[in-house]
Amino acid sequence: MTASTDRLIAIMARLRNPDGGCPWDLAQTFQTIAPYTIEEAYEVADAIERGDMAELKSELGDLLFQVVFHARMAEEAGLFAFDDVAEAMSDKLTRRHPHVFADEAAKPDSWSQKARWEDIKAEERKAKAQNGVLDDVPVGLPALARAAKLTKRAARVGFDWPSTDEVFDKLHEEVAELKVEIAAGDLDKAREEVGDLLFVVANLARKLEVEPEDALRGANAKFVRRFAFIEAELAKGGRTPDQSDLAEMDALWNAAKAAERSRKATA
Repeated sequence: MTASTDRLIAIMARLRNPDGGCPWDLAQTFQTIAPYTIEEAYEVADAIERGDMAELKSELGDLLFQVVFHARMAEEAGLFAFDDVAEAMSDKLTRRHPHVFADEAAKPDSWSQKARWEDIKAEERKAKAQNGVLDDVPVGLPALARAAKLTKRAARVGFDWPSTDEVFDKLHEEVAELKVEIAAGDLDKAREEVGDLLFVVANLARKLEVEPEDALRGANAKFVRRFAFIEAELAKGGRTPDQSDLAEMDALWNAAKAAERSRKATA
């Protein structure tokens, strides 16, 4: 390890030291820290999305600190230490890249390598004696990402639609079922149908080789950008959105879309 990594590990040990450490850090457990770990991963993704490399460096540091934090708590419990985490990751990477670190011939493209990676992961799952195909798909994943991962795993054993045509048929079916429940005023069943609809959308994204979380994050950013345009235009007349109406805001939304298309065309 480098001196900077050693320093970070030493700082974490000091923070967790019952003799003069930080009370907050000492009170934490794997369970209480896990939400922060997830949050930091999202902040890394956000920095990448915004193309802010200075912020990315900072957020990667925050994420690394989460790894060090978990490793320190594990070391205190006599389970493993940071070195063990790094060693396990090194073993996994060499095992999953036999075309680089072993004698296996390299595949011609990245897609073939990805398929081989999945084969090796399947062999690892089998070695762990897991009972089901979906057993190790993490429950803690964001629901949309987990839906895509579940369908991907099922598809590897043949449980998949032949093409996107069948997915669209299912999508239309779920929309129709949702409309029925809304018309009937059954909100519990409508909530279930919304879930079914989102699951099919995640499956469609997977079929199109689109990461649904990335796609939705992009849609969120686009919504924020266009709504900010609406607010800015209304502010020119000294008004806010609540002083406007849907027709005016919809027209401004379309103007925002047109402005984006124009910028893309001249870029």
